[in-house]
Amino acid sequence: MADKKKVIIGGINGRMGRASSRLLLDSDEFEIVGAYGKHDATYVGQDLGELLSIPKTGITISKNFQSANATSKADILLDNTHAGPSIAAAKEALNAGCRPVLGTSGITEEQFKELGDLARQRKLGALIIPNFSIGAVLMMDFARQAGAYFENVEIVEMHHTKKLDAPSGTAMHTVKKLATARESFNRKEVEEHEMLEGSRGGLGQAGVRVHSLRLPGLISHQEVIFGSPGELLTVRHDSFNMDCFLNGILLSLRFVSTIDEMLVGLDNVLGLGNTKARVAATTAK
Repeated sequence: MADKKKVIIGGINGRMGRASSRLLLDSDEFEIVGAYGKHDATYVGQDLGELLSIPKTGITISKNFQSANATSKADILLDNTHAGPSIAAAKEALNAGCRPVLGTSGITEEQFKELGDLARQRKLGALIIPNFSIGAVLMMDFARQAGAYFENVEIVEMHHTKKLDAPSGTAMHTVKKLATARESFNRKEVEEHEMLEGSRGGLGQAGVRVHSLRLPGLISHQEVIFGSPGELLTVRHDSFNMDCFLNGILLSLRFVSTIDEMLVGLDNVLGLGNTKARVAATTAK
């Protein structure tokens, strides 16, 4: 059997961090060699098993990536913290010869570019995955396909009340995908007047509007609603627990070692093609 890939997990006390830990502790392909969370958290210095309420693992939770990597020399960083700390850790990882996989939203275009440039310089793979759910990725790809045929679309994304960024990374990634299918959506027909500022949602690339809901009881949900005279098409995905993310995590950890650049989205891991090109090919006569 080949040696296991050594993985450090960031954001260890979050829902994704805990789910990833349990997944990889049982893996025949990957080995957790380090973990970290908030630098001043009470669990720093504890054994990972104490945090997960399982027998001790021999893995001590560190305060940051550098501390976790000091002796382990990991192959892969799986980080599920927030945009700023996540990008900083990813840069440290690349400089240390470690490939980052970021399950983080709220990343700016400037941060995308900085990390992409560094990955190319280091000739190391890096992944930014707004959503590890295969179902969610298919939802986005189906929406992209529909975008070639519908001129009007709006996105409604729904998350729990502790989510910091809005719109979600999944919604922003969906907007980018729609923009590859059509240059402009939602042609202006009237001069709208908002009685409450922002009630029509945020205006994204290619004129796509995004609405963000934050309510207790929600985990991660999104619907992309297309309208055309006489019909509506809704493409929707719902996450009910953390299990839906596990296959995507494993696929991403395998895939990042096969590339030498930064890519964004699980669709790259799944090999989903370009809808605009497919539509052009099927309509050309």
